Amino acid sequence: MSNPIVHIQKLPHGEGIDLPFYATTHAAGADLRAAVDEDVMIAPGEHALIKTGFAMALPDNYEAQVRPRSGLALKHGITVLNTPGTVDADYRGEVGVILINHGKESFVVSRGDRVAQMIIAPFVQANFHEVSELSETERGSGGFGSSGRK
Repeated sequence: MSNPIVHIQKLPHGEGIDLPFYATTHAAGADLRAAVDEDVMIAPGEHALIKTGFAMALPDNYEAQVRPRSGLALKHGITVLNTPGTVDADYRGEVGVILINHGKESFVVSRGDRVAQMIIAPFVQANFHEVSELSETERGSGGFGSSGRK
């Protein structure tokens, strides 16, 4: 499988901000940086849209998933509110990150901070067909927690 090509357009307020990049050779997620003009303070329990300063064009049948950074989650309680956020292949607007503060102290996002990571992944679209009955399974309609804890 060859690596897909993602076209990136840096927006005017993104000048000086690194494009998405992989921090290590085997990283699955490319780090996203904040392209904010001034510091954004996120109080406990609050959320904010953080601009990244770029738009992109994904190949057909690919999506971008915006996910939290584990260090921000562990150390500060900062995560991506709609995790994973999905960027569709036909979207051409700026990529934004909705951060929420689940921590106990206010958190400040400054220009250039790494705020999230982005996974580029292939997807398929299903064909949905209405039926009058579904096939039987051992689990059946058992939902949340029905398969046990251990």
